[in-house]
Amino acid sequence: MQDAHWLLLMEGSKYAERLPIGTEAVIRTVSAETAKQFYRKWYQLCHMAVVAVGDFPDTQSVVDMIKTHFRQKGAVLDHQPIPTYSVPSHEEPRFSYFVECEAAGSMVMISYKMPADDLKTVKDYKDLLTESVFLQALNQRFFKQSRRNDPPYFSCSADSDVLVRPLKAYVITASCKEGGTMAALESMLMEVARVRIHGFSEREISIVRALLLSEIESAYLERDQMQSTSLRDELIQHFLRGEPVIGIEYEAQLQKTIIPYISSSDVSKYAEKLLTSSSCVIKAIEPQVSAKVDDLRRVVLKVNSLEEEKQIPPWDEEYIPEEIVPVKPNPGYIDQQLEYSNIGATELILSNGMRVCYKCTDFLDDQVLFSGFSYGGLSEVSENEYFSCSMGSTIAGEIGVYGYRPSVLMDVLAGKRAEVGTKIGAYMRSFSGDCSPSDLETALQLVYQLFTTSVEPGEEDVKIVMQMAEAAVRAQERDPYTAFVNCVRELNYGNSYFFRPIKISDLKRVDPRRACEYFSFCFKDPSTFTVVIVGNISPTIAVPLILQYLGGIPRPPEPILKYSRDDLKGLPVTSPTKIIREVVRSPMVQAQCSVQICFPVELKNGTMVEEIHSIGFLSKLLETKLMQVLRFKHGQIYSTGVTVFLGGNRPSRTGDVRGDISINFSCDPEISLKLVDLTLNEIQRLQEEGPSEQDVLTILEIEQRAHEDGVQENYYWLDKILRGYQSRVYSGDVGTSFKIQDEGRLKVRESLTPSTAQLALQRILPFPCKKQYTVVILLPQRSHLEMLKSLFGFSRITRARDAKILAGVAAMAVLALSLWRYSRRSVKS
Repeated sequence: MQDAHWLLLMEGSKYAERLPIGTEAVIRTVSAETAKQFYRKWYQLCHMAVVAVGDFPDTQSVVDMIKTHFRQKGAVLDHQPIPTYSVPSHEEPRFSYFVECEAAGSMVMISYKMPADDLKTVKDYKDLLTESVFLQALNQRFFKQSRRNDPPYFSCSADSDVLVRPLKAYVITASCKEGGTMAALESMLMEVARVRIHGFSEREISIVRALLLSEIESAYLERDQMQSTSLRDELIQHFLRGEPVIGIEYEAQLQKTIIPYISSSDVSKYAEKLLTSSSCVIKAIEPQVSAKVDDLRRVVLKVNSLEEEKQIPPWDEEYIPEEIVPVKPNPGYIDQQLEYSNIGATELILSNGMRVCYKCTDFLDDQVLFSGFSYGGLSEVSENEYFSCSMGSTIAGEIGVYGYRPSVLMDVLAGKRAEVGTKIGAYMRSFSGDCSPSDLETALQLVYQLFTTSVEPGEEDVKIVMQMAEAAVRAQERDPYTAFVNCVRELNYGNSYFFRPIKISDLKRVDPRRACEYFSFCFKDPSTFTVVIVGNISPTIAVPLILQYLGGIPRPPEPILKYSRDDLKGLPVTSPTKIIREVVRSPMVQAQCSVQICFPVELKNGTMVEEIHSIGFLSKLLETKLMQVLRFKHGQIYSTGVTVFLGGNRPSRTGDVRGDISINFSCDPEISLKLVDLTLNEIQRLQEEGPSEQDVLTILEIEQRAHEDGVQENYYWLDKILRGYQSRVYSGDVGTSFKIQDEGRLKVRESLTPSTAQLALQRILPFPCKKQYTVVILLPQRSHLEMLKSLFGFSRITRARDAKILAGVAAMAVLALSLWRYSRRSVKS
C-alpha cells in the first residue's frame, strides 16, 4: 500500500521509479566492483561532515583528532555534484482506495504537496511559527470533533513533513470505523474549508500561543542540560539542509518576541495552502470493500460546492471553566515526617493516611515526575467481572476522569505543562505524571480531581468508546501476529482469561457502568496510596501544595480496596511442564516469521534480592551472545530481544517467585527451525562451558554505564524509590529497603565471573535448557495441498503425543479432504 501511494505522490518524477535507497534486486545481485565504483563516485569528503558533541574536557583536542584522521584523505578533483530531482505539481486531485485484509483499521490520508520552505531569515522563522500555530489549532479542532456525539472518526491529526529534498507536504490522517472513510474524508475537508471561510477564533489562537511559549520556556530553562543528541541533530540539519544554528537563547528570544503578535488572521491564511486543486493526493484504506474511488471524488466535489456557496457554518466552541478545582479543599496536615539521608528523600504521612515521599534534584531545571500506587488490581476481580473491570481505564478515560471531558480539559490546561495518567494492573493500581515546577499545583489539582470524581457514563459516551474498542479488536484479529501472540500466551500461561486477548464476544459482556464504577473505586481511598515525587522542587513551595491537594483528598468512612501485598491473589496461571513446539500459520500478504522461545523461571525466597539482580545480568548476557551467534556469525537475523516476566504468582513477602525468560526474533520462514536449534545450542553451551571472561566484562560494563547514566536522571530515582516501597524487604523504612537492594546489586556485580554466571544459568533456567521450554513460530499459511501433506508428515505437534492424537489427525485429514472436494464441486456448480 505504501509503495502504491508513493507512486501516486511522486508520479512524473524520478522518485516514482524507485526510492533513493535502492531496490532489493540490486542488493541481491550487486557485484563488488559496482559497490566500489559507487563508493568512489559518491563517498567524497566534499559531501561529508564530522559532527562531535559531548562533555569534552578540551574541545580543541577533539578538533585536532578529527584533523589527524581526515586531513590526509585526498580530495577528488572531478567530484560529482549531488543532483536534485523535481516533482511536478498537478491541479486535479489524485485518489487511491485500498482494500487490505491485514489493515490495522479504516483510515484516510490527505496530502497537500508544495515546495519546501527555506529557513534563512527572521521572516522565514516567523512563517515557520505561524505554520506551527495553524497545525496545532487545526489539531485541537480535530480532537474535539472526535469527542463529540457520533464522531466521523476516532482520531485525526495534521502535520507538515519534508517528503524529499525539494518537496514538503501537509498531511492530514484520520482513523475511523469500518465503512466510515467517506464520512471521515468529508469531515476533514469540511474543517479545513471552515477555517478558510470563518478562520480561527482569538481564543483558539491564544491557547496555542500559550502552549508554544510554555514549550520554549521549558527548553530555555533546561538549556544547560540539553542532550548531546539534540545538539548533534541540529548541526546535522545545518549541514544537510542549510538550516541555521542560532542557539536556544536566541531562539527563545525570537519566539517570545514573535508569538504574541501572531494573529488569528495570520494563522487562518495557511488554510489557503490546503486546497484540493493544489497537488492534493487522497488515500483511503479499508479492510473490506465499502466504497470506490469515484466516491472519494464525489466527496471532494460536495465539500468544494458547499464552500463556494458559503454553506459551512462557523465552529461551535465549548464552554471552558476558569479553574480545574472550582472550590479549593481544606488542607490536610503532616502526621509524621521521616528523613532518609542515604537517598536524599523526605517521607510525609498525611492526615488522610496518604504516604508521600519527595526527593529534590537538579538534573533538569524544568522537570518534576511523580507516581502513586496502591495494592489491589485486576487479580482481585472475579472472572465474570474481569472484562468489564479491565475496560474501566479505557471507558473512563474517554469520558473524563478529572471532572471534565478530555476536549474541555485540553483547553483548561492550555499553556500548562502538567500531565497525569492512570493504570490498573494485575496487582496494583497507579497514577503517574510529569510537570514543570511552576505547574506542580496544576498537576496535584488533577490528582485531587481524580480521587474526587465519580465517572458516570452517558449513553452516547459508551457508544463511541465501544465502537472504538470494537474497531481495535477487529483490527487485532486481522493482524497475522495476533494468532502467534494468542498461542504464546495459551502455551505459557494455560489459556488464562487474564492473558487472553479480548474478543468481540467479550466486548458484548462488558458492563460500562460497572467498568466506570470499578475505576472510580480504584482511586477513592487516599490512605491506601504511596506517592513519590522527584524533580526540581522547593519544599517550601511544594509541601503546602501537597498538603492542600493530596492531604485535602477526603478519606472515606470505611476503607476501599485496601490490601497489603500478602493479601493479594495470584494470577490464574498454569505453566507448561514439558517441551512444546508449535507452529502457527496465518494468512499473510507478505511472508514473515516470528519466533519466541520461553523458559520457566523460579527464584527462591532466601536469596531473592540477589537473584533478581542476577536475572537482569543473565538476560543481557543471553541477548549479547545470541546476537553474536545469530546475527554476526550466521547473519540470519537483524536483532533479538530477551525479556523477563516475574509475575506468575502473587507478590508475597515469603514465597518463591515464578515467571519466565523469553527470547524473540524475526527471520526468514525457511530457516526458523534451524535458528531455534542454534539458539538452544548456544544457551546450553553457556550452561555447560560458561561465558568467557570478556563476555562477563562486557556485561558488567554495559550495566555500570547504564547505572551511571541512570543516577543522573529523575526517572531512575522515581523508579528506584517506588521499587523500594514495593520490595518484599520493605517494612516501613524505604531507606533500608533501598540500601538492601543496592547492596544486592553490588554483591552480584562483585561476584560475577564466568563460573558464577554459568552456575546462575544452571540454577535459574532449566538445566540443561533443552529439557523444558516452549517454542512458538509464526509462519505464512500454506496452500490446501501443503496443509494436507503436513497432516501426514511433519506437524506442529509437541513431543510424546499419544496414539489417540495421531488417530484424530488421520480422521481430520479424511474430513478435510472430503470438505475440500465438496467445496470444489460447489464452486464448479
